[in-house]
Amino acid sequence: MYDYLIIGGGIVGLSTAWQLLQREPGAAVLVLEKEKRLATHQTGRNSGVVHAGVYYIPGSLKATFCRAGVAATQSFCNDHDIPLQQCGKLIVATDSDEQERLLALFDRARENGLEVELLSDDELHEREPNVTGVGGIYVRDTAITDYPAICNAMAANIEAAGGSIRYRSKVTRIAESEKSVRVSLHNGCTFESRFVVACGGLDADRLAQMQGIDIDFEIVPYRGEYYQLPAAKNNIVKHLIYPVPNPGVPFLGIHLTRMIDGSVTIGPSALQGWKREGYGRFNFSLRDITRMLLFPGFWKTSIKNWRTGFHELRLAIDKKSYLRQVQKYCPSIELADLGPYRTGIRAMAVDRDGNMIDDFLFKESPRSLHVCNAPSPAATSAIPIGQHICERLAGIMNHK
Repeated sequence: MYDYLIIGGGIVGLSTAWQLLQREPGAAVLVLEKEKRLATHQTGRNSGVVHAGVYYIPGSLKATFCRAGVAATQSFCNDHDIPLQQCGKLIVATDSDEQERLLALFDRARENGLEVELLSDDELHEREPNVTGVGGIYVRDTAITDYPAICNAMAANIEAAGGSIRYRSKVTRIAESEKSVRVSLHNGCTFESRFVVACGGLDADRLAQMQGIDIDFEIVPYRGEYYQLPAAKNNIVKHLIYPVPNPGVPFLGIHLTRMIDGSVTIGPSALQGWKREGYGRFNFSLRDITRMLLFPGFWKTSIKNWRTGFHELRLAIDKKSYLRQVQKYCPSIELADLGPYRTGIRAMAVDRDGNMIDDFLFKESPRSLHVCNAPSPAATSAIPIGQHICERLAGIMNHK
């Protein structure tokens, strides 16, 4: 019998397991990861950015977790000799409409307690000679790091504290009783635990339904396609360069990202995915497609956002269109500079009315807690999210 069983070896699941062992030394903790290594999906396929919290609604879980996460991530990296560079971010407006939205974003950033600086076009050009725009916001606290390395360090901490991590362990059944939860794997193995925490990412809805928890959302996958600049252009920018986001969609647009290894990526797009773990160029899953098509929220959100969907499809088909999005603020990048890079999949929770759920979402039962939606900045926020989960578990136990 375990005390805590964590489903999912991404950064949120590992952070939770690590902090449970800190709070309860000697507790029996098991992490189940369905892949052969940690951080295989969203954690290992993001941009590596430590977000400062510019965009999020003040008082939301996103804003709260992100602000706490910046300091916690930096402290963890310092303690475990994991590289972290505070390179800062520039959000660039390229026309008068974007400038108006930029000013609103500047006000929101200050509401969230960030140290931000509003830049004129000349000040922007002085900081980044290769970037063009009518103005910008400088966000000092934004950094870059290596999230898989953080996961590996957390895993080492878990095992050093007596916890266990089991790989190639896909969960197929979750049965809760009055005193415990029994978790069954695809290979016939079963485990029993006093409490279960599910951090399933792309499978969050399936894990909740597997346990019989009533949910009114579906995970809809969106492909994020990236390119990488040649090494000769690794110094084209000194900061992270972001466009002014469209407030109508929960995506930040195509941006230039300095990676912790010194390279520079461009992306991502936000194309409708047809397979939850479809990282190749052409990927379809009959199971995933059927589930989406039978969910009314998928059709409603598709109708609401058809213009955005068409735009993203054009970017995926036409490399020149993708390039034009970048050349708006960095005109020196050429078509030949767009080299291949790995694809990511974003797990977007969509409710039955077709609304994209843009904040963290938790569901619980007497002996479980499910992280049903962990959107960006989940990697930045993983340590405070884990703390929040620990506190909620304590609350569940106090009511028994």
